[in-house]
Amino acid sequence: MNKTHIKLWDECLRIIADNIRPEQFDAWFKPITSLGFENGRLTLSVPSPFFAEHLENTYITILGATLRRVYGNDVKLFYHYNQISNKPETGINEAGLTVSPVLKSRPTANLFQTPVDPTFDSQLNPKYTFENYCGSTSNKIARTIGEAIAKDPKCKTFNPLFVFGPTGVGKTHLIQAIGIKIRETNPAARILYVSARLFESQYTVASRTGKINEFINFYQSIDTLIIDDIQDLIDKPKTQGTFFHIFNHLHQNQKQIIMSSDCCPTDLKGMTDRLLSRFKWGMTVELERPDLELRRNVLKLKAEQDGLSLPQEVMDFIAENVTESVRELEGIVVSLLAHATVMNKEITLDLARHVMANVVKMHRKTINFEMITQGVASHYNIDPESIFTKSRKREISDARQMVMYMAKKHAKMPLTAIGTRLSRNHATVIYACKNIEQRLPFEKQLQEDVASIEKSFVEE
Repeated sequence: MNKTHIKLWDECLRIIADNIRPEQFDAWFKPITSLGFENGRLTLSVPSPFFAEHLENTYITILGATLRRVYGNDVKLFYHYNQISNKPETGINEAGLTVSPVLKSRPTANLFQTPVDPTFDSQLNPKYTFENYCGSTSNKIARTIGEAIAKDPKCKTFNPLFVFGPTGVGKTHLIQAIGIKIRETNPAARILYVSARLFESQYTVASRTGKINEFINFYQSIDTLIIDDIQDLIDKPKTQGTFFHIFNHLHQNQKQIIMSSDCCPTDLKGMTDRLLSRFKWGMTVELERPDLELRRNVLKLKAEQDGLSLPQEVMDFIAENVTESVRELEGIVVSLLAHATVMNKEITLDLARHVMANVVKMHRKTINFEMITQGVASHYNIDPESIFTKSRKREISDARQMVMYMAKKHAKMPLTAIGTRLSRNHATVIYACKNIEQRLPFEKQLQEDVASIEKSFVEE
């Protein structure tokens, strides 16, 4: 029996596995098997109609590109899945007997109708979609404009689109999401994502080998040109000159140009005036540092994608303390996932603090005894002076022990010095510190108290 179709599908799986996360591949592609490929008709076996629908809704970009690459542009995809006859909602026929599964099939809707040049590589990362792009007020304008361009790439209002912002705020994700959405709408469009550094390297090689005309002709054939980190062309006048001519040709022919930079056009010192003036022709939009809402959304999405269960207090702690970069947030989730799976550790506030200390620089104030006393008293809503009294009230006693624990941990004070400040002996301080250390792993409320007090030591 001819098993060629199995080898072809195995090749598809290899390509897909290289482009998505392992847990996504295991959940949505490993269960699929090839039943046959004949006369351009590929038949895949999937567990259920819902599975097939989710596959197309979520992974159509990577799946479509892979099938065209392996099977050719004319491939037509059909699904087979098991469905119960007569009463699919119950699995029982009129006589009350269990019905054997019957193989059903259906073709995909309008899949790969438009041919695409199989040799053209858009260099778009399939994971950078609008579906994976978290939104909030800090990026709402940029996202809205990006989606408008994706719907109509020839829209003059936003051509060119110039996106700027600091490192790690999602510029690369946004500009690639626009390209991916355009390609989904029109698979025949020539869309190219390229970094300015790679553009410069290609120009240098073309210049050295006498192929400048071929270089320019290629870029002038693009329908949507996406250039990342345009600031890397600063102080490269010859490359800027060539890009100027490419820019003019594309713009005059209603082709979309999208650029990103770490600063706004007016701050691009070392870029020629004629280029800067063209950068301002269309729409310039800033991606701000992620606000709290966006940071929470990013953490939630990343955790869900990685199959990681993040307790709410852990998610809040990370979102409130990691404020600079979406990339840092994603890195922390990856680190937590590694600790949870490889080292079999439970996700707790202590683990989050440990991971964040290794990944992100936590800017803390210089912590002293007075700051600790104020922080503890404020958290427990008591008078700071009461901590220094001989009161044995439960709330005062607990706060006093917390001060001792925090003074040892954060102010690095000797136990005798802590005891002197609180008019307590050395043994009392030892007992207080050990008491909290022993209770901390088992008492959720105490963990939350410690996290809240420590958060007050972190600079805003």
